[in-house]
Amino acid sequence: MKNGLEDYYVIRGNKKMRFGYTTGSCAAAACKGATEILLGGKLQETVTLMTPKGILLTLELKDIQIETDKVTCAIRKDAGDDPDTTNGILVYATVEKTKEQGITLDGGIGVGRVTKAGLSQKIGEAAINPVPKSMILRAATEIAEKYDYEGGLKIIISVPEGVEIGKKTFNPRLGIVGGISILGTSGIVEPMSEAALVQSIRVEMKQHFSQGEEYLLVTPGNYGADYLREHMDLPYEKNIKCSNYVGETIDMAIDMGVKGILFIAHIGKFVKVAAGIMNTHSHSADARMEVLASNAIRAGAPLECAKEILNASTTDEALDILNRYQMTQGTMKEVLDRIQFYLNHRSYEQILLGAVVFSNTCGYLGQTADAAKLIEQINIQNEKIKDK
Repeated sequence: MKNGLEDYYVIRGNKKMRFGYTTGSCAAAACKGATEILLGGKLQETVTLMTPKGILLTLELKDIQIETDKVTCAIRKDAGDDPDTTNGILVYATVEKTKEQGITLDGGIGVGRVTKAGLSQKIGEAAINPVPKSMILRAATEIAEKYDYEGGLKIIISVPEGVEIGKKTFNPRLGIVGGISILGTSGIVEPMSEAALVQSIRVEMKQHFSQGEEYLLVTPGNYGADYLREHMDLPYEKNIKCSNYVGETIDMAIDMGVKGILFIAHIGKFVKVAAGIMNTHSHSADARMEVLASNAIRAGAPLECAKEILNASTTDEALDILNRYQMTQGTMKEVLDRIQFYLNHRSYEQILLGAVVFSNTCGYLGQTADAAKLIEQINIQNEKIKDK
C-alpha cells in the first residue's frame, strides 16, 4: 500500500534513502482511526493524516479492537531508511467515550513517564512531546466535530515494545522511565538526520542546565565516557554525549546561558578541533595525521618523524611514532594550545571552554589551558547540587 512517501528521499553515500514517519504520526493516526471507528460506527482499514511537514500520509490500521464505548487500534512505525530503534513497532491508541466533556490524553504501557524537571512535560506526565500531543488532540477533535459529538473522549497512547526499547535510548539519562517518548516535530523521519541528533543533544543539555548545571561535562562518545568514569574524579553521571557535534554543542550552550563546557575526548576525535574542525565525523573532515604532523614540526620534530606520522593509519600509531622520537609531550602542547584557541574562537570567548585529551593506549595526554578552572567549577557545582 502506498503511504504518501514514495517520492520523498535523500541521497547519502550515493544511496537513495527513504523517508519514514515518526512515533508522533503513528500515535495521531492511530487516534484518528480509533476515533473514526468509535464515533462513526464503521470499520476502517486505513486512515489519512496531514503531517506538520505538509506531507499527507495514508496508513494502515492494525490490531483493531472494538468494545462498548471504546476502540483500540495501532499503526506500525516505518522509519524509512533511518537506523531507528523504534522501526517496525506498533503504536496504539485507545479512544473511549466519557461522561465528562473535553478530551484528555495520557500514556499507557511503553510510553515513558517524566521524573525530572527540564523537559517539555511536567514531572509525572507521559513523555508525549508538544507537537505529537497537538497532532493527537487535533485528530480526535476533527473526528468529533465531523460527527457533531459533544461528549468527552479519553485517549491513551501505548507502545508495548517501548518498555524494552526505552532502556536503549537517551530516556533514562533524561529521567524518563518506563518506555519511549512519542516524538517528532515534522511528523516525518528524514534518514540519518543530523538535525534530529543535534536536537537530542539540546534536549539533554536543557535538562542538565535546568537542574542547576551551569558548567557542563561533555564527552563525544563511549571512549570519553569510559575514561571519565575510570580515570577522573568528576561526576560521571552528569556527562552529556555530543557525538561529532562539537561546534553545535558550543553554540547551543551559549544560547542556553551555560557558563562553561569541559570536553573529555579521545585524541582521535579531538585532534581535529586543533585545526578548527568542529564536526569531527570522518565524512566531514579527517586531517588527523596532518594536524599531528604539522604540530610535531612546530614542536621541533625532524622531517622524518612528520613523514612517518603522515603515513600512519591511526592516532595510536602516530603516538607510537612520537614516543619513539621523544616528541609526544611537545607535540601535544602544540595541539592542546590550538584546541583551546579554536574552542574560544567558536564561542567568541563568551563562555569558558576546555578539554582533557587521552588515548586508549597512552592514557592521559594533556589538557587545555582552561581545563583546570572548569574541573574546579564542576566539582564546586556538584557539591552545591548535592547539598540542595
